Amino acid sequence: MTPAARLAAAASVLDSIAQGRQPAEAVLKTWGTENRYAGSKDRRAVADRVYRVLRARGRLVWAMGGREDGRALVIGSLSLIDGLSLEEIEALHSGDAYGPKPLSKQERSRLTATDGELPGWVAAGLPEFVMEDFKSTYGDGWAEEARALMIPRAPIDLRVNAAKATVADVEAELREAGLEPQRTPWSAWGLRLSAEPPPNVQALEAFKDGRIEIQDEGSQVVCWLAGVKPGMTVVDYCAGGGGKTLGLAMQMRATTGRQAAAPEEAKVWTPTGWVEAPKGKAATVVQTDGKLVACDVVQKRLDNIKPRLQRAGVAAELLHLGPNGGGVEAMVGQADVVLVDAPCTGSGTWRRRPEDAWRLTPEDVDRMHSLQTAIVARAAKLVKPGGRLVYVTCSMLTAENEMSVAAFEEDHPNFSPVAIADALDTADLTQAGREKLAELAAGGHRLRLSPAAAGTDGFFAAIYEKAE
Repeated sequence: MTPAARLAAAASVLDSIAQGRQPAEAVLKTWGTENRYAGSKDRRAVADRVYRVLRARGRLVWAMGGREDGRALVIGSLSLIDGLSLEEIEALHSGDAYGPKPLSKQERSRLTATDGELPGWVAAGLPEFVMEDFKSTYGDGWAEEARALMIPRAPIDLRVNAAKATVADVEAELREAGLEPQRTPWSAWGLRLSAEPPPNVQALEAFKDGRIEIQDEGSQVVCWLAGVKPGMTVVDYCAGGGGKTLGLAMQMRATTGRQAAAPEEAKVWTPTGWVEAPKGKAATVVQTDGKLVACDVVQKRLDNIKPRLQRAGVAAELLHLGPNGGGVEAMVGQADVVLVDAPCTGSGTWRRRPEDAWRLTPEDVDRMHSLQTAIVARAAKLVKPGGRLVYVTCSMLTAENEMSVAAFEEDHPNFSPVAIADALDTADLTQAGREKLAELAAGGHRLRLSPAAAGTDGFFAAIYEKAE
């Protein structure tokens, strides 16, 4: 493909993203499948253009006089991101072959216009209605938080599965595969890969064999704060894709290790499932102690967790909830820990899915707040006296975080706040992690993680204990 044809393709992909709800990654994959003539370099160039535009979308719409179509955004990116002159941009818009048609008079005028100082939300890259929330939450540092969330490409974080491997072993394995993993600073089980160039993690033997999972360090951290230990009854109330379910299951392991001779009662993971280990056979032996239940209202999500559990060599019961949380009546007052990974806008992941920022509306946020307050109230019924409730979102917005837990606290005086500092005594966190999280929590029971403050996706957590 010519450079001009790549621009035309990027504009078409951007229009497809805007017209639907699919992730940009899925739309790009479909485009590549439908356009087999595009080589790997072409696909990468188109994807790079699409993501650069999405991350700067607010500024580009502003620069192009309010136009939101893919063509206008690509044209604006050539000027504002690439720094090309009008003449250079015109050369790429000759209308030849598969390239874009020539610039219109209006497009030329936008490229040469000087509109003065950008509004704050445009400069920061946020949707306009989100800016005041960021200002209220982060004060003078709001713009830095916004830029860290919207502009850089996020790294790829991995969680080493302690049921099958050590961090040192996986780190060495990844280096042998030509990658350059770095230890994550807060999670003791995390490794971080650069997103440039994007690694194909799922093609790695370490992934196929369940020694690693893709999981942002912030997501790992909130798992470790839950305080799960072997022997407990644990509920992952909104299991979703199962990432936190796997992390919780790893914490519930009773014994694990590479043994020269597996005991007769041990089981070995094979691609077809768990089988009895032959006596004397070397095997990774995993025994979990306690009960872990992963719940969700969508059966397909639970079905998708099954192969992940199998690959990781850990176990959990999968429970399909009714539309109003029905199906867990037998577990009321039984759980030592209930993790509520509440449905949210996902604003904390905008550095990974920038397209979602421009689909969000104030009505979406209000709807999520109402849903969250209902869900956490239902989940709280499962906690036994003395048990722990952990509320989590991957959101940066106050309505989904502080406002939701404030409503819960008002309606549930029998749940006492647990200081984040009191949840840090775990070997799953590094010493630096314990110090950093205590600093961010500032003595309270609520914790915010963000790309700027912690180098993670945006997460919120609050911890409670039910009265005896």
